[in-house]
Amino acid sequence: MKDFRDLEVWTQAHQLTLRIYKVTGSFPREELFGLTSQMRRCSASVAANIAEGCGTKGNAEFHRFLLVSSGSASELEYHLLLAHDLGYIRPPEHERLTIQLSRMRKMLAALIRKVENDRLAAKC
Repeated sequence: MKDFRDLEVWTQAHQLTLRIYKVTGSFPREELFGLTSQMRRCSASVAANIAEGCGTKGNAEFHRFLLVSSGSASELEYHLLLAHDLGYIRPPEHERLTIQLSRMRKMLAALIRKVENDRLAAKC
């Protein structure tokens, strides 16, 4: 078992989730159960799946949770684009969030590769 708080990628995912909550607070009220909820849920899912994966016993399970986390990050990327195109997020904030998400996704991809390589090495 690993402490998820020790992972920089989890810290970045958590910080992004906090920003998403703040940004979506200004979305139209009719989006509360739509885009607001979806963006909050998938952003929180990134960090939550990293944390849950750290609580598992082996690298195979950890790897699976990291892949789910990556899928949630992809979902968030689309929701950010949609919110921008609907005019809910101004271009400068959209750019900042997209850059932050991109950095976090690169870190997540690197961790996925590392865990994958560790799993393969353990099989030999």
